Amino acid sequence: MPRFSIIVPCFKVQGFLRECLDSVLEQSYRDIEVIAVDDRSPDGCGAILDEYAARDDRVRVLHLPENAGLGRARNAGMPLAGGDYLFFLDSDDTLTPGALRAMADRLDETGDPDVLVFDYARTYWWGGTRRNALAHVLAEAGDGAFTAAAHPEILDLLMVVWNKVYRRDFVESNGFSFPPGYYEDTPWTFPVMLSAERIVTLDRICLDYRQRRQGNILSTTSRKHFDIHDQYERVFAFVDSRPALAGWRPYLHRKMGEHCLDILAKPDRLPPCDKGEFFRRTAELFARHKPAGEPVPAALKVLEGGYTAYRAKRRAGQAGRELARRGGQVRGAAAGRARRGLTALHGLRPLDPELVLYSAFSHRGVLGDPGAVYAKAREIAPHLRGVWVVRDEETAARLPRDVEHVLLDSPAYRRLCARAGFFVNNVNWPGSLVKRPGSVHVHTHLGTPLKYMAADLLRRPGARHGVDVPQMLRRADRWDYSLVANQHAELVWERAYPCHFTSVRSGSPRNDVLVNAGGAAGVRAAAAVRARLGVPAAHTVVLYAPTRREYVRGGHAERVDLARLAADLGEGHTLVVRLHPSLAAGPARGLGLTELHRRGVLVDATDEPRVEDVMLASDVLVTDYSALMFDYANLDRPIVVHADDWAAYRASRGAYFDITADAPGHVSRTYGELSRLLVSGRWRDGESARLRAGFRERFCAYEDGRAAERVVRRLLLGEEFLPGGAVARVPGQAVSRDLLTST
Repeated sequence: MPRFSIIVPCFKVQGFLRECLDSVLEQSYRDIEVIAVDDRSPDGCGAILDEYAARDDRVRVLHLPENAGLGRARNAGMPLAGGDYLFFLDSDDTLTPGALRAMADRLDETGDPDVLVFDYARTYWWGGTRRNALAHVLAEAGDGAFTAAAHPEILDLLMVVWNKVYRRDFVESNGFSFPPGYYEDTPWTFPVMLSAERIVTLDRICLDYRQRRQGNILSTTSRKHFDIHDQYERVFAFVDSRPALAGWRPYLHRKMGEHCLDILAKPDRLPPCDKGEFFRRTAELFARHKPAGEPVPAALKVLEGGYTAYRAKRRAGQAGRELARRGGQVRGAAAGRARRGLTALHGLRPLDPELVLYSAFSHRGVLGDPGAVYAKAREIAPHLRGVWVVRDEETAARLPRDVEHVLLDSPAYRRLCARAGFFVNNVNWPGSLVKRPGSVHVHTHLGTPLKYMAADLLRRPGARHGVDVPQMLRRADRWDYSLVANQHAELVWERAYPCHFTSVRSGSPRNDVLVNAGGAAGVRAAAAVRARLGVPAAHTVVLYAPTRREYVRGGHAERVDLARLAADLGEGHTLVVRLHPSLAAGPARGLGLTELHRRGVLVDATDEPRVEDVMLASDVLVTDYSALMFDYANLDRPIVVHADDWAAYRASRGAYFDITADAPGHVSRTYGELSRLLVSGRWRDGESARLRAGFRERFCAYEDGRAAERVVRRLLLGEEFLPGGAVARVPGQAVSRDLLTST
């Protein structure tokens, strides 16, 4: 008996069917059967199904004698199913790699629940991807089984059949089946979810829900949308047949009203001549099933009036929104003029030479090089007033209480921008910030560059997609000083940013903690981070930090099977994963990382605010082409470069040198090579040390553990930073530009 019976109804999807079937049959988990139902498709679907069945005995094809429709095609496949669980997969959707294994593991972990609900991502015909906006509901449901009554939020998820798997015995004992017509998922999903005694969730993207440009039957203009009324009649009939479910009637009554009004509001669902009839039938259904004594939600009171009143309210709402839009434009223009006037007024006041504005990573908090400079300034120059610019109240709430801050684009922000003597940032300030004569802008960058940056992107049209290079350079024209950690970075920044700044051979302030990691403070810091991450003190920690890809829309490419890598590392090892910051809020983590972290297979450190802490806690770095390797080299710990797609990466993004030829350690080009390197211990052999020494000589030349102090004394205080740590005041000027390019 297979674990999963995957039922795939097919009708006019010949262009998508192979991709769907391949995504199932190429899964690493193979204990499945596929029941493909040819719903009398007029195209080549039937032949494609027969072809797959001929070469894979897990595929069984059922050819229906006449077109039955999606729901009844699923019904036709169910009697053939012998698996523990039923999975209804639409034939234009696809499974993500590792999805079935993750489902099977979750079912085993929770003792075969009635229903498993998993996550999905919408994939658009133009190439975009967007994760389910309510994915948090899956995580918040917890690790154990529950009922819909215990967690009613589970019903807020998209009420479809394909984001769940169902225990076959549960389905058969309750006699669940699909009705004919549109919206056939509604009278299946509500009865199933309300009846299930044990529901569990899987916070992992297991399915890509294809958003077709054309062909979605629910997006077509047709009277078939009237079927929604019959489908909800079936839902209410089911609830009436089970007295224990009577308490759900108010909820279902509201859902029905909202669903029908949503269909009516869509411009492409119903012929205009049928909208009045649809409204009347909806109002009748709403009145017929209204629970006694229950108040009607304000948004649904319109169903208690006539269609004419509904149309009038809709028109009034549209007119109001248009007026609000126009009024917002007028108010925005007036506010803009007022802001410019206030900025000009503040600009008449003298600069404050003791006011320093800081920002890091697009106003995300006290982080990176600016954070290290700020900390050192508080230590050795407490008279300087350091203020952080943060993007929102949520970010502000995470700051330490003694950190002064302002919100981006607030009146306080504009006032301080007009008066600050110094600006320290690792990305560009907003274009609206006007640099006053005499103010000093210090740009710290985001590390040593391997991939093409700024003006060099003009030679890589694909890599600069969505990047306004001329605007980037106009903002960089405000820089006075550019911090560099090595001569390579110095040369690249001066070419990539053809602007009038002075390069400062300071080292990277955030790397001071790495350079000094061998001391007692560094050892204590590493132990504290391990404890916070839940890593046993004696474990060998492998940090995997992949970068984004320009040749993949969205930037995320699954290059390594993380569960397999964690298993191959074996006992005594912990795999810690840190995604590129630009991928942290996208679907990348939902493709398995979050679930593997929950199960304790690995540690997801993507949300750790200070990447330096994560590096301190590790014993070896595995990366592809992340600039993190240049920082990590300061620890003098092994680095492995996994370069299985180096040619594609270099062709799409561009690189300043061949990292596989001038590597900081061993290079792997296949997963097998990577696994053997790590398991055998070769990652820390003599050759690894030799390669690392050469890399450190080239890229860590200016790093001595005192970069932050050097920046504060030279750039903020105007002192000469002498060998041995002595300082001398440079007379007659705040900052000596002649000293800034010396080592």
